Amino acid sequence: MADLKALADAIIKGDQNTAVEITRTALDEGTAAKSVLEEGLIAGMDVVGGRFKKNEIYIPEVLIAARAMKMAMEILEPELVKAGVKPVGKFLIGTVQGDLHDIGKNLVAMMLKGAGFEVIDLGVDVGPEKFVEQAKAAGAQLIGMSALLTTTMPGMEKTVKALKDAGVSARIMIGGAPVTQGYADKIGADGYTPDAASAVDLAKTLVA
Repeated sequence: MADLKALADAIIKGDQNTAVEITRTALDEGTAAKSVLEEGLIAGMDVVGGRFKKNEIYIPEVLIAARAMKMAMEILEPELVKAGVKPVGKFLIGTVQGDLHDIGKNLVAMMLKGAGFEVIDLGVDVGPEKFVEQAKAAGAQLIGMSALLTTTMPGMEKTVKALKDAGVSARIMIGGAPVTQGYADKIGADGYTPDAASAVDLAKTLVA
């Protein structure tokens, strides 16, 4: 039988070829897609997230691991759909209006995918109206906003207000270098996290 622990290790090391190979073998041998996801990909990304939080590894290593996970996910996704495996939750994410930074946002999106979330990435420079329209269209349970500049942080406040005024009930998370818990409280967001690994933990808590 395919070794799902070896799959988790391949994800941790960022070894794309091995990750893809073990995923294929596991599915060919009839291993349940949900087991491959949970015991292979999610288990691997959990370790990566934990090491990242403790500063044992840094953004480049996380991105390499996330890339390996993404390649394996491309093979696994159709099988998960066939098996009727539901994502942990639906997460809409974007960088706020006027801000073109996306490394942090991309990292959060990748790690959420690695934790079993369905992620809808709106990209950068996303206005409040687009957040509202897409949140309604997707039926997202969670919305994540990122800002890297103090000058674009007011975009978060405007977007939170627009979402609430439109009756969107999704929980709202914010993050980015200048953002703080105090600011999250002030604008009425449901949560703030300082890094991508913590964002995954918070997201799991908010959908539970």
